[in-house]
Amino acid sequence: MMESISGKVAIVTGGTRGIGRAIAERLLSEGAAVALCGRSQDSVDSAVARMKPLGRVFGQAADITQVDQVSRFFQAVESEFGGLDILVNNAGEGVFRKVGEMTPEEWRRNIDLNLNGAFYCSREALAQFARRGGGFIVNISSLAGKNPFSGGAGYNASKFGLNGFSEAMMLDHRYEHVRVSSIMPGSVDTEFGGQQGKRAGDASWMIAPEDVAEVVTLVLRMPARTMVSRVEMRPSEPRKQG
Repeated sequence: MMESISGKVAIVTGGTRGIGRAIAERLLSEGAAVALCGRSQDSVDSAVARMKPLGRVFGQAADITQVDQVSRFFQAVESEFGGLDILVNNAGEGVFRKVGEMTPEEWRRNIDLNLNGAFYCSREALAQFARRGGGFIVNISSLAGKNPFSGGAGYNASKFGLNGFSEAMMLDHRYEHVRVSSIMPGSVDTEFGGQQGKRAGDASWMIAPEDVAEVVTLVLRMPARTMVSRVEMRPSEPRKQG
């Protein structure tokens, strides 16, 4: 039988909008208690107010590139909900420039949020999992973690690194009842790829954030004996070039 998510406690980083918001809302609909973070307290408060009718939800502003803020957020979640069962490392962004045109600050923005932040959060989660007897980490990666493209060196590096980090962490902790999965979507209809409603042309061909949330839920509900280590997601009919 598939496992139930009901009664579990989950953290979704970057949970105030886009993919993170869709995941948080789906987990709430499955009966999980959800904690989310974002960089702005206003955006966190707005998201929490919007989600409260769906279930138990908690939010706190936290920049996951800052170790001390990550630690405070995870401590607050443990105080609020008594423990942690699921971490969804979703927060991310991309700075897209050719290598010769990219500044060191732009490079660090890719690596700090997409890779270092996932490490900081996973480290805190693993400590709580140890007290809980196990847990599940889902990393929202990208097809850019296996397919390089011009102008994507910083983003590619961060997502290639996240995929390697995910698989090594799984090997490190699988016998502690910790499962680790990577979800690798292609083009998703979120502000990340351009503000919704302001794109030129039709975006209906893109993956919806709710589709990613559906896959996260399916992965989390797999029987304990089985771990889906990596999922690749693509638009069924992407726009034809030329």
